[in-house]
Formats: sequence, C-alpha cells, structure tokens
Amino acid sequence: MKKQAGARWIPVFGLMALMAWPGAHAEDGVGPQQLLIGQSITLQGGKNDYGTAVLDGVETYLSLVNKQGGVAGRKVVVKVLDDDNKSAQAEANARQLITQDKVFLVFGSIEGGPSTAVMKATTELKVPFFGPMAGSPTLRTPHQPLVFPVRAEHKEEFRALLQHAKSLGMQRVAFLRSDSETGQQHLDNVRLLSQPLGLEVVADLAFKSDIDDAGIDALVKQLGNSKAQVVFNHGGIGVYEKLIRKAESRNLSLQFYGVNSGSTQLAGHLGELGHGMIFAQVMPSPWERKSALTRAYQDAFKAHKPGKAFSYGSLEGYMTARALVEALQRAGPNPTRASFVAGLKNADLQIEGQKVSYRDGAHTGLSLVDLAIVTRQGQFRH
Repeated sequence: MKKQAGARWIPVFGLMALMAWPGAHAEDGVGPQQLLIGQSITLQGGKNDYGTAVLDGVETYLSLVNKQGGVAGRKVVVKVLDDDNKSAQAEANARQLITQDKVFLVFGSIEGGPSTAVMKATTELKVPFFGPMAGSPTLRTPHQPLVFPVRAEHKEEFRALLQHAKSLGMQRVAFLRSDSETGQQHLDNVRLLSQPLGLEVVADLAFKSDIDDAGIDALVKQLGNSKAQVVFNHGGIGVYEKLIRKAESRNLSLQFYGVNSGSTQLAGHLGELGHGMIFAQVMPSPWERKSALTRAYQDAFKAHKPGKAFSYGSLEGYMTARALVEALQRAGPNPTRASFVAGLKNADLQIEGQKVSYRDGAHTGLSLVDLAIVTRQGQFRH
C-alpha cells in the first residue's frame, strides 16, 4: 500500500484507510466502515517538536477509539498534511483535503497563521473546522459558526501573564509576535490588556517567518534599548529560543515568559536558560495524576507510545481528539456536516471533568488557563 507524498494516514487498519467504499453515501468522508477526517498541521518534516507531540496525542486516542469499534461502527481515519508552518500551504492543504480527498471535516491545526488560513478555506467551502490548537483571536472574533476551538485563546493567556508580571512590580513589557495580521491582532490585545494594569508595551518585536541571525540580533538590540522588564511570545518557539539565547549572552536583565504552544519543547531546548521561566498553560500538568484527564492520558500514552515523554503538546492532542470523538458521536448514526454542527449547538462536552463550551455566538471551548514555572530540575510546577 502506498500513501500520497506529503500525506500521513492515522490510524491505518489494513486497507481500510485507503479503499473506496461501495455505493452511495450521504456526505463526503462518511462510509459504512470509516469517517475520513482531514488535518493540516505544522510538522516541518518531523523537525517541529510541538507538532509531532500533538500528533502523537491525537494518534493515541484515536487508536484507542478505533480498537473499541470507532464511532457508530466507523473507524475514525485522519489524513494528515504538513503545512510547514506556512499559511499559504495550510490553506492549500485544507482545500485539497475538502475538494480532492473529500474529507468529512477538517481538524486540529496548530500555530495561528496556518490555523487562520485553514479557517479561510473551510469557511468558504462551508465545512466544519474542529479543534484548531491555536489561540488566534480570528478563530473566535468575529464569531465563526463553523469553527469549534477546544483550547482557550491566547488572549486569556496574555491576561494571566500580564497580571503575574504586575504582581511582581513590573511595568515595562515587550512582546514577540509574527509580522502578520494575526500577530498585529495579538499585539492589539496585549496593549488593551496592559492599560488597566498600568503596564506599558515598550517593545513590539515583530518577525517574519524567514528571519535570519541578523534579524534576531536586531530584535535583541531593540529589546535592550526598550529597557523592558518582561518579554513574552505568542508562538514561534524557534525564534524565541534564539532571542532568549542572544539576550542572555548580552546579559540583558529581564524576565522571560511564554504561552503554552511548544512550552515543553522550548524549555527542554533551553536547558538551564529556561529555569525560572513562567508559562501560561491551557492544559493541566501532563506529568501529574491529579485530574481524571491526565490519568487517562498517561495510561493511554504509555501504552500507545512506550518510551515517549509526556508533554503539554501530546496532552492537548489527546484532549482535542477526545473532544472530536464526542462531537462526532453527537452527529448521530448517519452523520452529515449539518448534523455535526447541530449536535454542537449550545452544547457542553464533558471530558474527564473538563467542560468544552459552545453557545450561539460564542464558541469558547475550554476556559482553563494556568501558570507554570520551570524548576531547576527542568520540570513544570503549576
């Protein structure tokens, strides 16, 4: 069996993932034995640690569900395309998945730019987009009736980080963001949240996706000149890692904070430089067994990915896949896109004690936002 170049199928059961089902069916992607879901995600050929961790979590839960018979007797099969963290590629992937591969819906992108680009395609083609694992404001504002985020948005993470900085007496803030429309919206939110706290955004550290070492040097110089006391990001962990390393090498005196996306991987790459960093998190600690969600995740992940370390990324992938399966079950025994959307109308998905909320005019998803510090042992303590 051959798979298409650049594509990945999960999970595969013999020929079931690729064979065409006989006879007519009511909706694209719905056959008598499988539900075909499309996913465009930032893997960068396996080099993106966060993306591969998310996919590990997704695979873990869907494998468990399919071993138990799937959803209404259908295996849940995901065709995965790598968007290489490029918005144009993410949009192209979404269009291919819908118009050529005939998926039932699109699921689980990461990173703000690619997720927003996927949303552009799914909205135009009137296909549900479930579980984008990004915190972009565009996914919720203005309201998108076909978009169903699961995780909390970055705005709430920014709020928690800024409130913590304020509590420590900090006043001058720097913000690392992509030089894009989405990045500008994040900056606008940071400024809006800072004002009532009496904080000043003194450095807008905007970067293009192709930034080089000279560009990093320029950002570090800007950061130093701003006399910022704290800096945090909205993504771009590769760029942020380089910025932190160069800032530390020049003995800049400031505190580094971060959002959840790629936090496990960033802290791991930084080693000792990451000790003491504060991160906003939209999932509970994946290393503790204090919640029913993390206990279920740990047990499943150890069985499906033996030897792999727990991470926020794989926990978020696992959680989002669980929410997807719950949503598919609500679509009924003969699902259509219309019944999928109807099943989520004013719905609360209850997943191991975590409530994912969707209301007319407000697809909130989870409200969970917590803070965690990286200890000297390289562990996250909430």
